[in-house]
Amino acid sequence: MKILKQVAILFGLCWISLLIEKLLPITFPSSVIALVLLLILLLVRVVKVDHVREKSDFLLGNLPFFFIPATVGIIQYKETVLSNATAFLVVCVVSMIATFAATAWAVQLTMKLIDRRNRK
Repeated sequence: MKILKQVAILFGLCWISLLIEKLLPITFPSSVIALVLLLILLLVRVVKVDHVREKSDFLLGNLPFFFIPATVGIIQYKETVLSNATAFLVVCVVSMIATFAATAWAVQLTMKLIDRRNRK
């Protein structure tokens, strides 16, 4: 019953985020809306971490399986990918560097905030 409750919470958030996406005047991914909703519910303690921990761990543990359809889709368009290989490579390198930089900045900021909090 516990797992069913966790699945209901996660799928309920996904369903609500789909509705919100349709109501928004701009295009915004429903998956991001669902994550923001979950964050808000966790911060205001409407949903506890224990309410979603098991199912979240299961989904994270099986994350590579979710990339199989995307990989198969890319393989189907091999000629298109190869003809634009330089552009793909540039995008991958630039986005990787930007992700590393943003992650490093976030870690440094978090460390400063924790250090400041511990000094008080």
